[in-house]
Amino acid sequence: MQYLIRLLSEHSELRVIDDHLDIDLEIPHLAYLEVKKPNGGKALLFTHPISKKQNKNFNIPVLMNIFGSHKRLELIFNKSSDQIAKKIEALLDLGVPKKLGDKVKTLQKILSLRHVFPRKRHFFKPVSQEVVHLGDSVNLYDLPILTTWPEDASAFITMGQIYTQSLDGNKKNLGMYRLQVYDKNHLGLHWQIHKDSQHFFHEYKKAGMKMPVSIALGGDALYTWCGQAPLPYGMYELMLYGLIRERAVKVSKCITNDLYVPSDVDIVIEGWVDTKEMRLEGPFGDHTGFYTPIDSYPVLEVSAITHKKSPIFPATVVGKPPLEDKYIGHLTERIFLPLLKKTAHGLQDMYMPENGVFHNLIFVRMDCDYPGHAKQLMHALFGVGQMSFVKHAIFVAKDAPDFRDYLAFGKHILERLSVDNLIITEGICDALDHASLEFAYGGKLGIDVTGDIIERDFELLDDEILCKRLKQLLPEVGLVVQYFKDTKMPICVVGVDKKTKLNLMSLKPLVSHLGVVVFVDEMKNDLYNPYMLIWRVVNNIDAKRDVFILENCIMIDATNKGIADGFLREWPKETDCSIEVLVSLKDKKLLDGIDSAFLKKYHIYNSPRSEEECQL
Repeated sequence: MQYLIRLLSEHSELRVIDDHLDIDLEIPHLAYLEVKKPNGGKALLFTHPISKKQNKNFNIPVLMNIFGSHKRLELIFNKSSDQIAKKIEALLDLGVPKKLGDKVKTLQKILSLRHVFPRKRHFFKPVSQEVVHLGDSVNLYDLPILTTWPEDASAFITMGQIYTQSLDGNKKNLGMYRLQVYDKNHLGLHWQIHKDSQHFFHEYKKAGMKMPVSIALGGDALYTWCGQAPLPYGMYELMLYGLIRERAVKVSKCITNDLYVPSDVDIVIEGWVDTKEMRLEGPFGDHTGFYTPIDSYPVLEVSAITHKKSPIFPATVVGKPPLEDKYIGHLTERIFLPLLKKTAHGLQDMYMPENGVFHNLIFVRMDCDYPGHAKQLMHALFGVGQMSFVKHAIFVAKDAPDFRDYLAFGKHILERLSVDNLIITEGICDALDHASLEFAYGGKLGIDVTGDIIERDFELLDDEILCKRLKQLLPEVGLVVQYFKDTKMPICVVGVDKKTKLNLMSLKPLVSHLGVVVFVDEMKNDLYNPYMLIWRVVNNIDAKRDVFILENCIMIDATNKGIADGFLREWPKETDCSIEVLVSLKDKKLLDGIDSAFLKKYHIYNSPRSEEECQL
């Protein structure tokens, strides 16, 4: 971390904040705004974190927005995503060499693997154990753990490297999950049901044994990135570190359990999970931009906290896009595309826009070889690894425009879109998804637009005229904005004041004037802001419930759901910043580059007009 701070400073990628800022909301709110600036803003080093609630000053600085730009990622990796992807692809292409030259190249590839296996250090005290706290001296409140959102249950560790291993010790895992602070020596572990750590947990539970868990913070930032890498079950993420760095990571044994963590991390939290104990965890404002509900998760009893003499505490903030996961996700997508290509015939490229929250929307470019090829690939991706969490996928042919040329790409899709090209199915979804009818299981939508341009009878109406006609049939309609009017399948966004379930069948008389119709709550959305509309729509819909075909029109109900819609779960609140905290940051002159247009564009807060809001 100290090396990274120097590196970022040398490349003008670091902003040092010497003000005394609170770990509750102030520090995370400032980081939340910073990463939304052009090119991800700067990494932020908070040198004087405080806790007003605890009346405490911390001597451990907080480093945030580490991964929040493409430039910072290249500094951390010291190579581009294409270079890493080619290295992985070359290893995947290992075959039986026939010529002498091929044998030499194959040997070189095999030798490059000598770095992937972590090396244990048995006779050296790691720097991560320069300071050791055991027994009564263990106190999580001595660390500057942040409370990010006003309605978070408590403080959460957001950038921890969670190290676990199988019962027999043969499989090891490095993951990155949020960790809720319950008290001075207990943490809640948000292990989603599909993760490797959860599989290990069930092994220990079946054996009636406690499970060792260690959490590392800091060290080489690449450790943290490896923790979120979508590797197959049983593959240890620290091996990926060795492949990228071309040197083996040195690991040292923890003091109170038998796990090994990198020797150079800043802080280590060791402990044991009693597999018989579960505790309510949450709510927490997560990367979907919504609070995830309270649920039961395992509990870690902390047995030791060790750290360097001068540690740095890394943290991230999650919520509405764009955030650090924009840059992390893009890099991960580029690096693991070669691996995905090996299991998905015809796949050429893919793109996960950050306002689609990655798993909620993906675009796939493919080379179609035979009828139904796109639909075959669709089903394959819905069932492979972490891609199985994807809710909505759009498949285009190899001649489609660039993914990021949004106008050309959108027009290309809509000119080929018809109700016959949709596949609505169901399967597992992310445990954080709030729109599904059941926990972690819901509808999925696949769209095949790999074919030719489709003609249809269509007559475009002006927005105001269409709004009046819609309002006559559906009184809840308040505002209409149409996009891609130069296509025969335009997107019509309809703002409604919803009182009960929408009667979409009533719109049948207007089908010749409609293409894709998306209904949103008018009071919660800016219908002229497509970036945040996409975020809202793909978050708020379950394809089996909310996608409705009316003749040759596609209707999408992206409004908030309730009992009238058959939705019996709790509909979550959004991650909105505290206006009072924003005013406090403004008074400290820390909101450079932040104006009202910025706040509105990214839905920073959502509240009635107030004195504080006017001041902001």
